[in-house]
Amino acid sequence: MPNRKGEAIFVKSGYQLYYYKREDSTLEEDFFVRTANDLIPVEVKAKNGKAKSLCQLIQSKKYPDISYGIKLCSGNIGFENNVYTFPYFCSFLVKRYLKEKI
Repeated sequence: MPNRKGEAIFVKSGYQLYYYKREDSTLEEDFFVRTANDLIPVEVKAKNGKAKSLCQLIQSKKYPDISYGIKLCSGNIGFENNVYTFPYFCSFLVKRYLKEKI
C-alpha cells in the first residue's frame, strides 16, 4: 500500500501517482511519476534506510525508461547510485527540480 505522507505531497504538486507491486517477487515501489522523458520511481522511507526495490528498478534492463530514482526520507539531500535523496521537508520542491533537470 502506498505511503500516505508521500502521496499527499505529490498529489498536491499535480502528479498522477502509480503504485507498483510485482506479484512474483518482493519488488514494489511506492510511486512513479512521469516526465516527458523519464519514468521515475519514488520511494518514501520511514527511516533513512536502503531502497532495495528502487535500486533494482534502476539497474534492470527490463525498464529502459528508468535511469534514476528519488528517495524521500528523514536524511539529507544527496545523490548515490542514481538515486536522488531529498528530506521530507524538501519534497514540495521535487516537481521544480524535475522540470529543471529536463
